[in-house]
Amino acid sequence: QVQLVESGGGLVQAGGSLRLSCAASGRTFSRYAMGWFRQAPGKEREFVAAINGGGNSAYNQDSVKGRFTISRDNAKATVHLQMNNLKPEDTAVYYCAAGYYMTRDYNYWGQGTQVTVSS
Repeated sequence: QVQLVESGGGLVQAGGSLRLSCAASGRTFSRYAMGWFRQAPGKEREFVAAINGGGNSAYNQDSVKGRFTISRDNAKATVHLQMNNLKPEDTAVYYCAAGYYMTRDYNYWGQGTQVTVSS
């Protein structure tokens, strides 16, 4: 069982930056791929970025490439999402998730953190 707690959301102007963090419980954090997802009002949840257990492979959704960076610290059981050059369309609730595969079947989810980007 893995418990995930996100933090770092907030209100920021367009062009600004935020760094989201996700703290995981448990002693097997490095076994899990970690992902960030987001859900905007009235829209389905969508994938944002993922990183493998060792932290040496990651990929992002096309719309955030060059702006968002996912990273992890296995010693601290945390995963981060650095978000730069934020746009109003990035406004959403952001969730972190853990699973055995980067591309599917995420088993554990956090409660989410709100990111609001004003124009």
